[in-house]
Amino acid sequence: MSSTTGMTVPSLAPTETARLAGTVLDEIERAVVGRRRALELVLLGILGRGHVLLEDVPGLGKTMMARCFSEALGLSFRRVQFTPDLLPADLTGLSVYDPGTRTFEFRPGPVFTQLLLADEINRTPPKTQAALLEAMAEEQVSSDGETRPLPQPFVVLATDNPIEYEGTYALPEAQLDRFLLRVSLGYLSLDDEQELLARRLRHGWAPPQLSAVVDTATVLAMRASLELVQVETSVLRYVASLVHASREHPQVTVGASPRGGLALIALARGQALLDRRDYVTPEDVKAVAVPALAHRISLRPELWVRRVTSADVVADLLAGVEVPR
Repeated sequence: MSSTTGMTVPSLAPTETARLAGTVLDEIERAVVGRRRALELVLLGILGRGHVLLEDVPGLGKTMMARCFSEALGLSFRRVQFTPDLLPADLTGLSVYDPGTRTFEFRPGPVFTQLLLADEINRTPPKTQAALLEAMAEEQVSSDGETRPLPQPFVVLATDNPIEYEGTYALPEAQLDRFLLRVSLGYLSLDDEQELLARRLRHGWAPPQLSAVVDTATVLAMRASLELVQVETSVLRYVASLVHASREHPQVTVGASPRGGLALIALARGQALLDRRDYVTPEDVKAVAVPALAHRISLRPELWVRRVTSADVVADLLAGVEVPR
């Protein structure tokens, strides 16, 4: 066992983490229909010590998915609805003068939680979006000359409506790069949508109450167990080659940063763990390459008219970079 900020963290083998991860996903599927792969990717982001951007059109269950993860993982939860008039202090907190003591007292904002749902993050101006940069990168908030650590683990699950919809702002590249992965949900299949409607008829509009499968200490132990998943030199070379190729692709103006390679390794380790292996294969890298890299790539402006997406470019990179045996 180890201790983190006064908390006793148990040691877990990757096989035990894989079992717990499966149980967490099964519990969340009691409320979320037809999203198993998306749920896996979100969990990989949490276990990979990162933040997750859920992107798609309104009404696909992004907000409910975030709330379900907080319940199943036993984490404290705060939700912030991002609006055009939201101020940075509304997120991080502010100092308020106390006439009784004649001192300023810091009142923490909603960012001081373990799982923060930043709902419709691109509906607020970049100045307020930037208030999350330090929290996401350093897991701390600096205010009035003092640095305050955030609770552990600290995870931002942000929902994002596509920028072509009215009333939204494009996320700054620096902030996009701080998301470990971006998950696009898409519409449900016909059978899954029928099951969703059937559940509503059976249970009404109130979603089922989920049970906490793990607690905070166990989540931290699950994160630590990813470090036991081995990555061979040939796989490291493959990851580095993909990131490097993204910077030389003719359709790309800005390729993936080194943070993209680190994200790809973290997510590939998690993918291997879900498949109950303690080593990473090139197939693990391929499985998470689009969520890990696509949002870090800026395309040439004219490609928007041709409907070429960054996911298409990552798929092209996977087809062009030699795969190690």
